[in-house]
Amino acid sequence: MLDMSWGEVMLIGGVALIVIGPKDLPKALRTVGQVTRKVRRMAGEFQMQFNEAIREAELDDVRKEVDGIRDTVRNASGGFNPVQTIRDELKGAVEARAPKPSAATLADATAQLKAAESETPASGGGAYDVPKALDQPVAQTTAQHATDIEAAPAAPPVPGSVDDPYGPAPDPAPAPHGPAPSAPAAGH
Repeated sequence: MLDMSWGEVMLIGGVALIVIGPKDLPKALRTVGQVTRKVRRMAGEFQMQFNEAIREAELDDVRKEVDGIRDTVRNASGGFNPVQTIRDELKGAVEARAPKPSAATLADATAQLKAAESETPASGGGAYDVPKALDQPVAQTTAQHATDIEAAPAAPPVPGSVDDPYGPAPDPAPAPHGPAPSAPAAGH
C-alpha cells in the first residue's frame, strides 16, 4: 500500500515505542487500525459511488441512444405502411387503365338506349325475354348448314396414307429373328 519494506516498518515501530511508550502502544495500534479500517471503507465507498456514477452515465448514454432509435422507428412507421402502399399502387393502376366517362358520352349512351327502347315493340315480358323463333324454316337452316360443311376446306391427308401426295410410307425391312445363319464349315 505505502511501498514500505520490513526494515522501514521495524524502524517506525521502534520510534513509536520510544515516543508513545510501551504502556500506550497497544491503544495507539488499535486506534491506528480503526482509522485505517475507516479510511479503507471510505475509499471503497467512494470507489463504488464513482463506478456507479460511471455506469449510470454510460446507461444514460445507452438510454438516450435507445430512445433516439425508438423515436426514429415511431416516426418512420407512421410514414411507411406497406399494405397501404400496395393498395394505393393497385388503385392507381386500375384507375389509370379504366377510361373515365365524360358527361357527353353518358348522355349519348342514354339517348341511344332510349331510342332503342322506343323502336322495339313492348312485349311486356321485361328485360329478359325469351328470343323469338327463327324466321327461316328448319329445313332451310339444315340445308344451309350442309352447304357450309361442303364448302369447308377438306382435311389434309394423313401422312403415309394412300391420299398422301408424297405416297405411302415405305415398308421397313423386316429384322431377322434369332441368330444369324453361320457359314458351313469348309472342312466337312
